[in-house]
Amino acid sequence: MSETPIAISLNGLEKIYKLYERPSDRLLDAVGLKRKRFKEHYALKGVDLLIHQGETVGIIGANGAGKSTILKIITGVLSPTRGEAHVNGRISALLELGAGFNMEYNGIENIYLNGTMMGFSEKEITAKMDAILSFADIGDYIKQPVKTYSSGMFVRLAFAVAINIEPEILIVDEALSVGDVFFQTKCYQKFEEFKQMGKTIIFVSHDLSSIAKYCDRVVLMNQGEKIGEGSAKEMIDAYKRVLVGQYEMENPDLQEYGTKEAVIEEYSITEEDGSKVNAIIKGRDYSIHMRVRFTAEIKAPIFAFTVKNSKGTEITGTNTMVEKVFFETVNADSVKNITFTQKMNLQGGDYLLSLGVTGFERDEFKVYHRLYDVMTITAISDKDTVGYFDPGSVIRIE
Repeated sequence: MSETPIAISLNGLEKIYKLYERPSDRLLDAVGLKRKRFKEHYALKGVDLLIHQGETVGIIGANGAGKSTILKIITGVLSPTRGEAHVNGRISALLELGAGFNMEYNGIENIYLNGTMMGFSEKEITAKMDAILSFADIGDYIKQPVKTYSSGMFVRLAFAVAINIEPEILIVDEALSVGDVFFQTKCYQKFEEFKQMGKTIIFVSHDLSSIAKYCDRVVLMNQGEKIGEGSAKEMIDAYKRVLVGQYEMENPDLQEYGTKEAVIEEYSITEEDGSKVNAIIKGRDYSIHMRVRFTAEIKAPIFAFTVKNSKGTEITGTNTMVEKVFFETVNADSVKNITFTQKMNLQGGDYLLSLGVTGFERDEFKVYHRLYDVMTITAISDKDTVGYFDPGSVIRIE
């Protein structure tokens, strides 16, 4: 990767906003009075990032983490307070629905408007018009003012323009969430084409399954700082720790965390005869066990398991709250043995098992103990269907 040309370089990027308690304070500050009348809010704090040409990089983090601010600086919508952002290549960006669109113009006029803003001549835009209209597929609405469009039609047109002007760098920020499943499928197919063509893609989304599926590398943001960078699996696991306030930057042990008010002491997978196994035969019944010791009294603990593939995508899983079982209070020094029994219809391949004990205290979600990727499960199958789920179809032909 080190020999691959750099598409985007961010060096010491900071973005600071002034927050005023009263509008009059903003006015007094603008006229140059010396007394400080504002608080500084750091949307970004010294972010360094290199993205090479041909990479698909995901950026994840909670709301307010700084994801969109980074994208706006890369695309030139915002200027950094400090630091530098260098971009090598033509960018097409979907940051906010309607950005760059004139609400009074119709769809055709907005295509020309956006194409011109991206540096294309009218002739070049006309040559791409059929491809754009075909991808957007909004029919005669293309001749109507965009202010009459639904949010779904809006994003279809915006995305159609963005991906058909042959960008070298494509940036997408959550814009696909409003499209229907058919349009999303079309967009993700385009992602695959772009990856095969060696385009650079930056993808911001709360859809962690898509992040895991499409991204070569993932950047984890929290409160304006880049706190992690690595594989999708590692960063998604770390993100889950961030969400419950248990991610430590100096020692990010991704395999285990929690308050330890309940501790998973033992775990296993067994066949119907009780034999412990790591390899399973697709379609047979297996049980997932865990033994949990409680060091404190916990009201209605929730026991859970999750199965992920090697890319970190969650394939299946459940918990006792979802299954509507066990809502009792457990005393300190108690031990509970939990067993989940089910038919394992995993497609052939290797998977990772994670276990957890969680709960709620005064409506606040608490993690008592989580073990990530504690076991490898090898599924043996003589019949793999399409995708992750085997519907177990029975076929009759007459």
